[in-house]
Amino acid sequence: MGEKMIYERGASMIEIIGVLAIAGLMSAAAIGMYNTIRNNQARKIASTQMEEIVRNTKMLMGMQGNYNGLSITYLISAGALDNDNPPIGGDDWSVVPTFDGAGFSINLTELSNGECEYFATTKPKWATRIVINNSDYTGTNPNCFSSDINKISFIVE
Repeated sequence: MGEKMIYERGASMIEIIGVLAIAGLMSAAAIGMYNTIRNNQARKIASTQMEEIVRNTKMLMGMQGNYNGLSITYLISAGALDNDNPPIGGDDWSVVPTFDGAGFSINLTELSNGECEYFATTKPKWATRIVINNSDYTGTNPNCFSSDINKISFIVE
């Protein structure tokens, strides 16, 4: 009679390691994609909040003919701003009149390189000028630092 065949069940150790490696790569890619989506969403929310600040500030101060005396504290007391939380970045942000009072700026601090480049390349319609790390942004080189110390000023005139 013939020999009896023996069937083994299960996977070899190499197959198991291969499956785990593929699962690890897929998990890392999913986490990276989630972080990108989350960061983009936070930036879009900040853009919307700043647009609302501009609209409310123009309505509040526009009849006055200038923006002298403008500050976050003033906007909160007048009901044009809910709180002093920054739209994005560090807590030492500001909304202040320009030197001549004819306009104002929204100044964001402690922005990451990615946030800095995002706001430079997606210039809001309401901003007449953008200053990045104390240099006017001309549309070519955003002058963003690689660390989280970037400062952007959106000038509204």
